[in-house]
Amino acid sequence: MRDTVLLGGDVMLGRGVDQVLPQPGVPELREPWVRDARRYVELAEWAHGSVPRPCGYDWVWGEVPGLLDELAPEMRLVNLETAITADGCFAPGKGIHYRMQPGNLPALAAFAPDVCALSNNHALDFGIGGLMDTLDALAGVGIRAVGAGADLAAAQQPAAVPLPDGRRVLIASVSTRSSGVPPDWAAAPGRPGVWRLDHPSVRHADEIAAHLAAHRRDGELAIVSVHWGSNWGYGIGLSEQQFAHRLIDAGIDIVHGHSAHHPRPIEIYRGRPILYGCGDVIDDYEGIGGHESYRPDLRLLYLVTLDPVGPALLRMLPLRIRRMRLERPGRSDTQWLRARLADISHRFGTRVEIAPDDLLTAGPAV
Repeated sequence: MRDTVLLGGDVMLGRGVDQVLPQPGVPELREPWVRDARRYVELAEWAHGSVPRPCGYDWVWGEVPGLLDELAPEMRLVNLETAITADGCFAPGKGIHYRMQPGNLPALAAFAPDVCALSNNHALDFGIGGLMDTLDALAGVGIRAVGAGADLAAAQQPAAVPLPDGRRVLIASVSTRSSGVPPDWAAAPGRPGVWRLDHPSVRHADEIAAHLAAHRRDGELAIVSVHWGSNWGYGIGLSEQQFAHRLIDAGIDIVHGHSAHHPRPIEIYRGRPILYGCGDVIDDYEGIGGHESYRPDLRLLYLVTLDPVGPALLRMLPLRIRRMRLERPGRSDTQWLRARLADISHRFGTRVEIAPDDLLTAGPAV
C-alpha cells in the first residue's frame, strides 16, 4: 500500500494574478507603495516579457498539469493564501491583502487540488465575510478546505481524502504567530477564524495529533500543514524542530510547512519528511528585487510516497516562474536548487540529489 501525495506551498492567486485572469476584480490595493494590482503585472512583464490579458484559467500553471498527470499523485494539497471573494472590505491593520474574484475560481480548479490549507495570514484579508465566501467557493467546486471555519471546532475538523485502496489521508492545518497571523483571527467557540497557535510546542503537537487520532482509522495517513516563520530566511528554531519531531513521534506521516517565499530545509525524521518550508507555488512577485540571493523565481512541488512499514520516498519537481507562468527550469537552475537545498538541509542529516528524470530526491545522508 504505497501512496503518493503532492504538496505545494503558498498559492497566491490575488493581486496581479487575478488581474490577468478572464474575470479580474477591482484592482484597488491599500499598500504603502502600490495602489493598483496591475502594477505587479507590469513588473513581471518588464522582467520576462508580455503576459496575455486575459490569459486562460490554466495559464499560471503552465506545464504543471501535464507533468502531474504523468507523476499521478493520489492526492494534492496546497496552502491557499488568497480570499476568494468580491467583498471590498479590507482587513484593517494589514499592509498586504490578497483577493481573487470568484469568477476566476477555475484558475485554482485547473490545478485540481483535493485540499487547500487555509490557516494562514491571508485567510481573513477581507474579513469574516471574505473567509466565509472562500469556504463556500471551495465547497462549490468540490475542493476541501481545512484549518478555518465558522468556529474553532470547524477550523480543527480535519479534511479526509479517500485513496484508491479505500484508506484515507487526513489533513489538519494550523498557523502560528511567527507567520504574521493576527491574534484576533483565531477561531473560538462561536467565532469564525483559523486554527492559530501562538508558539508551536510539544503540547500543541500532542493536541493536534489527538484531534487527528479521533478521526483516524488503522492504516490511514496523516498530514499536518503548518504556516510558520518569516517570509525570508533558512533558520529553524529549536521549538519548531521539537514540535515537528513530536508530531512524527505521535504518528503523523508528513509535516507540511510553508510561509517563506522560498524553499527551506528538509529533515527526514524516523523515515518521515519534515518540510520546514515549501516556498511559493504561484505569486505575483516576478520582477520585484531585493531578495535575489534566495532565487524566489525557482519553485518546488513535493511528491511523498509513503510506505507503511518503510521510509518515505521524497521527490521534488523543480519549476520556475516566467511571465506569471510555471515552467520547467534549465539544468543550471535545477543544479542551483539541489546545491542550496543540500546546503541548508545538511545539519539535519539530509542529502539531496538530482535523479535521471531531473527531479530532485531527498533522503538521510549515509
